[in-house]
Amino acid sequence: MAMATTRNLSSYSPFLVLPTTTTAASPAMFQSNPNTSISIRALLTTPPASISHSRPQILNIPAKTNQLLYLEHSKHTQREPPRWFSPLDSFSSSRLPNSPLLLYLPGIGGSGLGLSSHHPRLGEMFDIWCLHIPATDRTPFPELVKLVESTVKSEHCQSPERPLYLVGQSFGACLALSVAARNPEIDILLVLANSVSVSFVATCFNGSQFRPLIPLLEAMPKELGASLHDMLNLITGMATQQRDTGLSEALVAMFSDLPGLAEVLSVETLVWKLKLLDSACSYTNSRLHAVKAQTLILSSGKDQLLPSRQEGQRLHRLLPKSDIRIFEDSGHVLFMEQDHDLVTTLKGTSFYRRTRNVDYVLDYLPPTPYEFQKARESHRFVEAAFSPVMLSTLENGKIVRGLSGIPSKDEGPVLFVGYHMMLGLELAPLIARIFSERGVLVRGVAHPMIFKKQKQGGRLPDISQYDTYRLMGAVPVSPTNLFKLFKTNSHILLYPGGMREALHRKGEEYQLFWPDQSEFVRMAAMFGAKIIPFGVVGEDDIGELIFDYEDQMKIPYLRQFIQELTDEAVQLRSNVEGEVGNQDVHFPVMRPKLPGRFYYLFGNPIETQGRQQELRNRDKAHELYVEVKSEVERCLSYLKEKRRNDPYRSILSRLVYQLTHGPESEIPTFEP
Repeated sequence: MAMATTRNLSSYSPFLVLPTTTTAASPAMFQSNPNTSISIRALLTTPPASISHSRPQILNIPAKTNQLLYLEHSKHTQREPPRWFSPLDSFSSSRLPNSPLLLYLPGIGGSGLGLSSHHPRLGEMFDIWCLHIPATDRTPFPELVKLVESTVKSEHCQSPERPLYLVGQSFGACLALSVAARNPEIDILLVLANSVSVSFVATCFNGSQFRPLIPLLEAMPKELGASLHDMLNLITGMATQQRDTGLSEALVAMFSDLPGLAEVLSVETLVWKLKLLDSACSYTNSRLHAVKAQTLILSSGKDQLLPSRQEGQRLHRLLPKSDIRIFEDSGHVLFMEQDHDLVTTLKGTSFYRRTRNVDYVLDYLPPTPYEFQKARESHRFVEAAFSPVMLSTLENGKIVRGLSGIPSKDEGPVLFVGYHMMLGLELAPLIARIFSERGVLVRGVAHPMIFKKQKQGGRLPDISQYDTYRLMGAVPVSPTNLFKLFKTNSHILLYPGGMREALHRKGEEYQLFWPDQSEFVRMAAMFGAKIIPFGVVGEDDIGELIFDYEDQMKIPYLRQFIQELTDEAVQLRSNVEGEVGNQDVHFPVMRPKLPGRFYYLFGNPIETQGRQQELRNRDKAHELYVEVKSEVERCLSYLKEKRRNDPYRSILSRLVYQLTHGPESEIPTFEP
C-alpha cells in the first residue's frame, strides 16, 4: 500500500479502501510498461455522516496486462455506488504548480478508464479524478448530475481561483454539460468528445446502427438469463450473416468503452444503459441554453455509433464560448485511439490554463519531440519545395552557413527582429530549423486573430488552422506578453511590420513598414536582451502578386468583404497614422512560379546588456531602433545580391542534385 499527498478530499467524496485485485490483461488498454502496477485511489460518494478526512490512499493493483482490470474490479464492486478514483500513473513529480483539477466523466460503460493512455502526460498538467459507475448501478441521470455537481462545488470552494476541467466522453459529455448549465458562476472548462446531448432516440438511434438492437433486446425472455457476452456473439453472428458491417462496427465502437463489461452485464442492464442515455439526452438538451462555460468540442469523422460530426457542429452553434475540432479519421472512442493525444489537442487550442484567464506565457508547455515532428510534417512541403538556406553571423562578423551564430537556449532573453514575407511563408522553416538544429524554441509574437475569433461563424478563417503555431509557442502581441517573455528569458520572434508587411502591395517586396516609435528597444534593454536582426528573401521566386489590396478595394463587393474581415479582427495600431496603421485584412492573389529558394540571414547581434540606463533615454533608444532596422535592410540587400550566384536557386537544379546525391543530402548554395 503506497501513500500520496494530494488536495484534501471534498466532504462529498470521502475515501474508501477497496480490495486489491491481481489480474491479467492486454496492453491495448494501457500503453505503459506491462510489468508496472496499475494503481487506483478510490473515493466513494456517501452521506456526510461517514466522511473521512484522512489523506487518500493509493491502492496498488499489480497487473502484467490490463484489459481485464476493469472486469475483475467490476466483479467486486457491482453493488457499490458511483465513486471517484485517481490513477497512480497520473501522479507526476514535474506537475506544474497550482495545477487545476480534471474530472473525467466516462461513456455509458462507466469504467472511468477512457483516459488511461493519457494519464502520464495529463498528470503533468492536472490533478486527475475519474468517475467510475459500476456495471449494475441504477442511479438515475439527475442523481449522477448531482453527484458530479457536489464535487465541483466542493472543489471550487477550496480553490475558487483555479478552473475546473470536466472531460466527458459520449454519455459523460451529457453529465459535463448538465453540471455546467446548473453552475454558470463556477469557472468550468468543458472538453466534450462525441457528445450525445441531442435527443438520443430521435437522432442517434434513427441515425445510427443501434436501432435493430432495441426490439431484439426487449423481446428476449428474462428467464433465459443470457449474459451480454452470449448476446453479443448472437447479434454479431446475425450481423455477419446479413453482411451488416455497420452494425458490427457500431458494436465494436460501443463496447470499446465497456472493457470487460460483456462478461458481467446482463441484457436487462444493457436496456437500462440505453434508456439512461435517452434520459441523459433529454435532460441535457433542455438546459443547453444555460451553458456559459468555455467549451472545446471534439468530434470524430468516422464515428460508426453516433452522428458525432453533426452533433458537434450543432453544439458549436448553440454554445457561445465553444470551439470545435473534427478528427476526420477517428472513430467513436476518440480518447482510446492510439494516434490521438489529448494533451497535444489542449496545447494546440490554447485550452490549458491555471487561473481564471489563460496566460500564454506562464501556462505554456513546450512541444515534445513527437509533437515537434508532427508539427513540422504539417509544413514539410514548404521546406521541401523551397529548400531554405540559413546563414548566421558570428561575433567576429563572419557570415557562415548554418545557425552557429544564433545564441543558445541558455543565453536568453533573445529578440529576433526581421522582415515579414508575404503571408508569413518564412515562419515555418525558420522556427523548425532553429528548434531542430539549436534546440531553441522561438516564441513568435503574433496577431490576436489566430487565437480567438471575435464573431462565431464570421468570414475569418477557422482558427484551427493555426493550432500548429500555438503548439509551437505563438503568443498574442501585447506589451504584457512581451514583458513576460523577456522576464522568462525566452527567445522571441517579433515582426515590427506586422500585418501591413505580410500583406504588402505590388512592388513593395522587401520594404519595411515599421512604426516611427522604438516600440521594443527599451523593453529589451530593461532585461539586457540580445537583439538579432534578420532578413529573408525568396517570395518573388515562388509567385507574382497579381491581385492586391488596391485592386480589391476597387470592386464594391470585395471592398465590403475586406471591411467585414477587418471588423472581425482585433484592431492593432489603430492610433497610428499612415501605412503602418493600415491593418486591413484581405487575401492577396498570387500567380505561382516555378519555385525558387528561401534565403535567411541572421545579422550582427546587438547587445543591450549594460546599456539599460543609457537606453532609458528616448533618443538613445531610437538610435538603436534605427540601427536594428538598418541591419535588417542590410541583410535583405546581401541576400538579394548573393542569391544570384546560387547554382541551385531553381527547383529543377535542386531535383537533379538530389537524384544524384540522395534525397536527404544538403543542397549546396553560394559561398557566404
